[in-house]
Amino acid sequence: MTEDCFPLGSDSLALGRFATVRRRWRVCDLGCGSGALGLLLLEREESLAVTGVERSPAAADIARRSFAHNGLSARILTGDLRDRSLFPANAFDLVISNPPWFPTGSGRSGGPARSEEGCTLPELCAAAGYLTRPGGRFALVHRPERLPDLFAALRASGLEPKRMALVQHSLTAAPSSVLVEAVRQGRPGLEVLPTLLQHPSQPGPGPQP
Repeated sequence: MTEDCFPLGSDSLALGRFATVRRRWRVCDLGCGSGALGLLLLEREESLAVTGVERSPAAADIARRSFAHNGLSARILTGDLRDRSLFPANAFDLVISNPPWFPTGSGRSGGPARSEEGCTLPELCAAAGYLTRPGGRFALVHRPERLPDLFAALRASGLEPKRMALVQHSLTAAPSSVLVEAVRQGRPGLEVLPTLLQHPSQPGPGPQP
C-alpha cells in the first residue's frame, strides 16, 4: 500500500453500504485509491459499470490488480479528477468518493491521502457536479465538523443534499464521520437517517482490495 492510497477502513465500508445503487448504473469513484469502494458497490450490484479516477499511478495500479484479483472488471484512469477532459459532462448516474478530510494548514492530517493539498472540497464537489447526470447522485463520507462547508460546496455545484447519516463508534463517542448523498438538480429536503454504530476495528466481510 502506498502513502497516497488510504487503507480500507470503516468509513469506506459504511459509504459502500450507504450509497444508492440501481441496476446498470454508471458509477465513478473520484480518488479511488485501491478501488475499495468500487469493489463494495459491485458486491451489492454486479451489473454496475465502474470507473475509478486516481492521480497516484501506484495506487491506480493497486486498484487495477484489486479488481482483477476479485474477478471483476472496472476502468481505472490515472489522472486528476479536476481534469474535465477525462469525461463528458453528465456521464454518470452515481459519483462516489472518500475524499481528503482536512484542509491544508488546518493542523490536522491523516497523511497525504487525508490532506486537501491536491484537491479541495469545493473542487471535489465541482467535479462531481460536472460528472453527475441531472437526477443522478453524489455520495461521500466526510467529517461532521465540515458539514457547513460540504453543504455550501454541494449547492454551489448544483448538488442538493438529500440523505445524511452520522457514524459513531460507541454510544458515548461523538460521531467520527458523516455520510451524505446529494442529487444533481434535486429539490430541497434532507432526510436525516438513524446514526450508524460501527466499530473501527471490525470492518466486516467484503471483497479484498
